[in-house]
Amino acid sequence: MVKEIERAGIPVVHICTVVPISLTVGANRIVPAVAIPHPLGNPALSKEDEKALRKQLVLKALKALETEVHGQTVFDK
Repeated sequence: MVKEIERAGIPVVHICTVVPISLTVGANRIVPAVAIPHPLGNPALSKEDEKALRKQLVLKALKALETEVHGQTVFDK
């Protein structure tokens, strides 16, 4: 689905826990997530730390969204 949305001219960021799968499906902007059971958070953290973690991931995804890429790019941690 990521490729089809981009083919329509809409940039997409794929936040994922398993980067090789995103590479296989052809996502162009890939942001690694935290872990499979909790991709956008960590329940072991305090409420404040988890909020900071989530904010960091969303900001990284927004930065990836505004970055022009030529081919697949992984925006590492």
